[in-house]
Amino acid sequence: MLSVEETIAGTEAAQIPKQRGESLLETAVRYAEERHWDVFPGAWLEAVDGVQRCSCGDTACAAPGAHPSREDWATQATGSATVVRRMWQKQPTASILLPTGRTFDAISVPETAGFLALARMERMELTLGPVTLTPDRRMHFFVLPGASVKLPELVRKLGWTPSSLDLVALGEGAYVAAPPTRFGSSGAVQWACRPTPANRWLPDAEELISPLAYACGRDR
Repeated sequence: MLSVEETIAGTEAAQIPKQRGESLLETAVRYAEERHWDVFPGAWLEAVDGVQRCSCGDTACAAPGAHPSREDWATQATGSATVVRRMWQKQPTASILLPTGRTFDAISVPETAGFLALARMERMELTLGPVTLTPDRRMHFFVLPGASVKLPELVRKLGWTPSSLDLVALGEGAYVAAPPTRFGSSGAVQWACRPTPANRWLPDAEELISPLAYACGRDR
């Protein structure tokens, strides 16, 4: 069952506890050491004439400071704390990105649907994995790898067509931004459900798909 500390009621980002006091380097190393997640450094923010701009140089960047900085990012991702430390020592302000399709997949839904699903999951006493909330108002539910392959069929079994719901599984070849990565001036990625010893073992997508699909259906 979700604890009060792990589940944040409501729909405002301000209600999510912020991660404080840790550098990006320390946080990235902790993800590799404690969660055994592969991580890789992405773009970063640079102050230009008092405005935070993405290091990629694109003034219209859709995710400033929160996307890969090189095309071969998949080969750069590593679970070695030593290598992670070395990478962030080179660029201490680089965003923290996590490749999906390795130790976890992520199911992405709109923020409003995500909070509704969290409330239903608490009533159902489901055990969740970590869940992030991004400044672009998406929530990502971490689940066992393989979700991206079986999600369409799981959705059809519930009576929905996959294209009718704003529900996407991120697997091999994709990534998520991890807290406390910032999206330009929009804010930082935060935990809606923090990584804890209790949720080290991730749920299968099949365990969460019913409340997630229901919430996305309500959110249309």
